[in-house]
Amino acid sequence: MIAVAKILGGGKRVRTRTFSELQSHYLFEDRFGRPGKGNDKGNVEGVIGYGRRNFLVPAPRFDSFDALNAWLEEQCLKRQNDVVRGHGESIGERLLRDLDALMTLPSTPYDACEKVSTRATSISMIRYRNNDYSVPVAFAHHEVQVRGYIHEIVIGCGTEIIARHRRSYEKADMIFDPMHYLPLLEQKVGALDQAAPLQGWDLPEAFATLHRLLEARMGKAGKREYVQVLRLLETFEMEHVHAAILQALDLGAIGYDAIKHLILCRIERRPPRLDLDIYPYLPKAVVETTKPASYAVLLSEVAA
Repeated sequence: MIAVAKILGGGKRVRTRTFSELQSHYLFEDRFGRPGKGNDKGNVEGVIGYGRRNFLVPAPRFDSFDALNAWLEEQCLKRQNDVVRGHGESIGERLLRDLDALMTLPSTPYDACEKVSTRATSISMIRYRNNDYSVPVAFAHHEVQVRGYIHEIVIGCGTEIIARHRRSYEKADMIFDPMHYLPLLEQKVGALDQAAPLQGWDLPEAFATLHRLLEARMGKAGKREYVQVLRLLETFEMEHVHAAILQALDLGAIGYDAIKHLILCRIERRPPRLDLDIYPYLPKAVVETTKPASYAVLLSEVAA
């Protein structure tokens, strides 16, 4: 977080809006050091140096910042029993005395993010920091609010959160959520195979098998049914939808209604009741007996 927008004469500072919000939320006084003068806050520099040397050298590796922060908190808690030179009490004992003198924290933490108002485009995208993020197609052309966190982008419209994305630090990147475009693809199924938002969507293999069978058996209507199956992910967890697709493939009940029925049966823990005769089947191949007369046309063309 940047605290100072401008340095004025006489040691005065113009605070950034974000820092002023933080200060108002926790009700603390600020005291700024001089630029390039680390000795103005020597204790702060010393504690940071101790943490870097003891906790971050060599550089630790974790799967996420949450895991790193949890590990750093554990190291700090272990150090509470240490007694720093020049003091007769442990760090933990001194901390308890300091906590007694501090105000109670607010009931909700400060929402540490950058807030931006913008408008969704005709293709259901919003731009934040030179990157584009998708929103549900129902919110195209709507005014939205973007909250930019370190690792996440949260997009809202009115009082409703309509989208969440992993934040990208690339340039001119396009981040899609395939779920945002399914209602539109249900109407325009001809674009299903080429739709950019669906490219790279990591779905279990059973989804591709279902897609292939539905399209082979029902043509364009099969594509629409496949999109309807994908839209079940709007309501049900991936685990239940995937299991229901596997069960439908095993039963030969290839269809949206059957898969939704199987999902509900799994959730409600009851046996499925399906009439397997009503579901589409592979058309029977008709192979006719070859007739010698069929080759007469070829013979006549050779003679000519």
